[in-house]
Amino acid sequence: MEWSDLRVFLAIAREGTLGGAARRTGQTQPTMGRRLKALEEAMGTTLFHRTSEGFVLTEQGAAVLPHAERMEEEALSLQREVSGKTRDLSGLIRVSSSDWFGVHVLSPVLASFSLAFPRIIVELVTDSRLLSLARREADVVFRIRPFSEADVISRRLLRINYGLYARADDEVGDLGDGSGHRLVTMDEAFGGMPDVEWAHEVLPNAQIVARSNNRDVQASLCAHGAGIAILPRPLGDARADLKRLLFDRTPPSRDTYLGYHKDLRRSPRLRALLDHVVKRLSR
Repeated sequence: MEWSDLRVFLAIAREGTLGGAARRTGQTQPTMGRRLKALEEAMGTTLFHRTSEGFVLTEQGAAVLPHAERMEEEALSLQREVSGKTRDLSGLIRVSSSDWFGVHVLSPVLASFSLAFPRIIVELVTDSRLLSLARREADVVFRIRPFSEADVISRRLLRINYGLYARADDEVGDLGDGSGHRLVTMDEAFGGMPDVEWAHEVLPNAQIVARSNNRDVQASLCAHGAGIAILPRPLGDARADLKRLLFDRTPPSRDTYLGYHKDLRRSPRLRALLDHVVKRLSR
């Protein structure tokens, strides 16, 4: 298995056709086909379904993709290190994420990044809106929904586990079907969130006493005794005034994805940020 063939695999996965991948890599379409075939033979599996609309990852191909992306990131990082391009990086990178993710997950990582690259300014915008990469409202976006935009390069970054929390000094007792318990949850605009649906299914008789689209607000309401709340564990576990309840059915976890416009893929400062974030958060 050759790394150069994995680069071909990545190009085909991102473009969806041999022709598009050939233009991306500067090779001919027949060459791309031969190298993909060689890679599949070396790995002993089929990586793509050949359809009338293009190349679609098989289950095995989807499993290979994140490994190939990490290899690419390491290769690019090594190239920059050897060439000395990391020393004089400067400029602005605009990052967007949800409020709680920006505060509790990204901020420590961005702080260490600023120490390593003091001339790069990271502007973190926390917003419940999905900022557009195509319109350059942001350079990098972190979100819980996969990216479907044609010009966006994306990857799954990490999985966030959720828990059910109460005020630290509350004696909650048996949760049962929620009867007799008060619940803090997302506002109605986010009623389709998995944790909201989980609460309706598992705790159907809990009394909803407060709603908010802000996870930190939910945590604060919970800590002040308003009711139990479903929170991301990086947020809930970090608060001494909350305790996670042991329950036989845990709330669903969520995947977090990062995405950036393909026109920025060769930006040295963007690559430096992605290297830093992925190395510390990806798993």
